[in-house]
Order: sequence, then structure tokens, then C-alpha cells
Amino acid sequence: MRTELPIEGMTCAACASKIERSLNGIDGVSATVNFATERAAVDHDEVPLDELVRAIEDAGYRTGTPARPRPTRLIVSVVLTVPVLLMAMIPALQFDGWGWVALALATPVVLWGGWPFHSRAYAHGPTMDTLVSVGVMAAWLWSVYALIAGEGDTYLEVGAVVTTFLLLGRYLEGRAKRSAGDALTKLLELGAKEVTLQDGRSIPIEELEAGDVFVVRPGEKVATDGVVESGSSAVDQSLLTGESIPVEKGPGDPVTGATVNAGGRLIVRATRVGADTALAQIGRLVAAAQTGKAPVQKLADRVAAVFVPAVMVLSLATLAGWLIGGAATVDAFTAAVAVLIVACPCALGLATPTALLVGSGRGAQLGILIKGPEILESTHRVDTVVLDKTGTVTTGRMKLTGVETLNGASADEALRYAAAVEAASEHPIAPRDSRRDARTAPRSARLRQHGRRRGDRRRRRPDRHPSARAATAPWRSSGTASRARS
Repeated sequence: MRTELPIEGMTCAACASKIERSLNGIDGVSATVNFATERAAVDHDEVPLDELVRAIEDAGYRTGTPARPRPTRLIVSVVLTVPVLLMAMIPALQFDGWGWVALALATPVVLWGGWPFHSRAYAHGPTMDTLVSVGVMAAWLWSVYALIAGEGDTYLEVGAVVTTFLLLGRYLEGRAKRSAGDALTKLLELGAKEVTLQDGRSIPIEELEAGDVFVVRPGEKVATDGVVESGSSAVDQSLLTGESIPVEKGPGDPVTGATVNAGGRLIVRATRVGADTALAQIGRLVAAAQTGKAPVQKLADRVAAVFVPAVMVLSLATLAGWLIGGAATVDAFTAAVAVLIVACPCALGLATPTALLVGSGRGAQLGILIKGPEILESTHRVDTVVLDKTGTVTTGRMKLTGVETLNGASADEALRYAAAVEAASEHPIAPRDSRRDARTAPRSARLRQHGRRRGDRRRRRPDRHPSARAATAPWRSSGTASRARS
């Protein structure tokens, strides 16, 4: 069986790798942790949920929905960082004692603004936060020493700017995750919220049970998967098939939840409800695609697991190398801190899972269902696209492309008669023909269609209305014909 657990506290791909190792250490468990979706997909054989949760907590993390990020810390950090950066970069702004002013402005950014990084830097072993914390604190501590000792350059702007930019990156990353998650939420919300039973009662969709008989009026969504008991109508199934033309349904025909009844009244008996419906299965497919990992992401996770310790060792080696080479302590320290700062964001560990998440979420929003992240990654090898539905490459709205008449009949007159006959029709094609006629017919014909002539404010008698005249119009004798194309 499969269990999905939301995880709180992950900050990079190395965190996901650590949780995976902890979960996979349980006998009979195969787990995949996705940093982008902040969820763990666990396949197991009747392992108690408490044991899975305990394994996650032993790794230093918690189960639960991560809190929505707030920009307060970011906004305060930006306001304080801008003057520090300007004073450091523009000599004209460096008045006497400016370094102490910069220290006063940068300290809240480094300590308070960077607290999310400092608090997690050492709790879960080496992670990207460790690089951020060590690099920022090293720059800040050295600057404090330089100001007190009165020698060497300060790097307060480095600590403040790096902290602010990383806060901005985390905030934008959180927004990208939410937008992708919202796409899945909107997909699942396509279904009806209420349903009208055959006896006239309206109930929430959650109370509908298999075997219940409900009514679907023209223009309403089909509440759930079922079979038509009585009535006939055209049903828009483009949600599932991509086909723009509604499909005629009658007694005995199956209908799918969230499709739209375009015509008559239907009486439907529910066959599948809740998690068993086609829409729910589509939602699970998208969620599974976002939870899984593509090969490139697995590679990124393996690299991230050793990336942080490697950068720490490389930074120390840089410091030692510069000192052994006879460089000044200030220069050696600057080079060592630069290694830490440059490695902080680690685009490989952060961008890969986020890109896969946003790609699958955006696809769901546009009606493209991606079976898994490995499918998304393999699309670079596609050289031919085969479309099996005409509605897939059309706008989904039919329009009249031309009129052919016989025996010298006027095309405008034929359009006018057709629009009059179909004006009250509920067929999905008829209203479009009427609108097409209203746009293309001569002004005199449009005025006659609406029962008024220029300057004539008197209401026409019913027997002179175009729809009345159309009832006796010589359709067959005039030999008119029209064609519509999608």
C-alpha cells in the first residue's frame, strides 16, 4: 500500500535525501521524498503510520503541512540592506563612521533575517543552510573584528545582500510551489458542489451515494459518474477527450462527472462517487506525477548529499592554500568566504525539483496530464507529435465558414431564415449560427430579424415576425444548403 506524508522543515535536496534514507531503513518500506512538493510517498507492507512518522522525526523533521511563507522578514531585510549596499559601493556616501552605521543596519539582517538559515544549519547535519549560515556569519564576524581593530576591509554588505537574496529566492520558490499545487486544486474543483436528486432535494456532493438518481439540467455539470436513466442531451466531454463537439447521450449511455450538459434534461443514476470517479483518478495521476522523481532529479539529490561537505572542505583548503602561499590573512579569509557564498544557492539541488513541479502543475492547468516526471524529462527526445482528436487542435467553438445556395437563392436570406429557425434551439451549434448571422447579414436583414426597421418604433404583429414567416418559408423549393466546419 502507498501512504503520502507532508513534511515540514526541508530546505534543500540534501534534506530530502536524509529523510529518504531514514524511511528506507525500515524493513518493507520503499520511500521517495520530493523536496519541491514537500511530501513523502511511502510504499510499505502494513507498516504502522506511527513508525513512519517516527522515522521522519528521527531524521530531524516533522510531518505536517508547511506554513505559507510570509514576506515580512524579506521586506525588512530589503529596507535595511539597500543603504548598506549603497554605502559600501559608492565612496561619496562613506562619511566618517559609516562602517558603524552599516554594522547597525546589517546586524538585524544577518542575525534576524537569516535566522531561518541559522536555526536549521546544524540541526539536520550539513545542508545548504549550513553553507549560508557559515558564509554569512563569517563575513559578519570578520567585519566586526575589522571595525574594532581598525584594520582590514569589512564585508557587511556581503552578509546582508546574500541573506536578502536567499530570502527572496525562498519566497519565490514557495510561490512557485503554491501555484503548481493550486493547479491541482483547481483541477479537483471542476466537479459539481451540489446535486439535485430526482425527488427535488438538493444535497452536497459529498452526501451522494452510488445508486442515487439525480437530475442534470441544461448548462449544469454532471455531478458524478453514472448512467443515463431517461432523457436525451448533448454533453460536453472536452475535459476528458479534448473533443470540441458535444456527444449525444440517451438512456443507457454512461456520463462522467464534471462534464457539462449542453442541451436537454437528464436523469442519471450514480455508479461511482468520491475517490472512485474519473476526475478523482485524474487528480491522483497528477499528484503522483508531482510526487515522483525524474532521473535527473535523483542525480541532483545524490550530488547534493555530498555537495555541502565537499564545499566545506574546499573552503578550508582554499584558506590553507592562500596562507601557505604567503598571502595576507585578509586575502586568504576573503577567498575562503567567497567559496562558501558562491556555493550557497546550489541551483542544481533547488531548481531541478521546482522545475518538474511547476511543469506538471502548469500542464494540468492547461488540460495536459503528465503521467510522471520521467515522462516530462523524456520529452526532449520527441521529434513527432500525433494528435488523435480534432478538438485537440481547435478552439472548441464551431463557426460557419460559408453558405452555398441553389436555384439563385440569396445567401443572406438563407442565413436569416436559418437564424430565425434556430434562435430558440438548445442545440450546441445553433446559437453560434445565430450569432454568425447577426454579425454578417446586411443591416436591413438584421433589423428585420429583430422585428424593427430604421425609424419604425411600432411593434410588429406576431404573424409578421421573421420566426413566424420562417415557418412557412419555401426551404425545399429554394434549394438552400449550408455547411459548418470546425
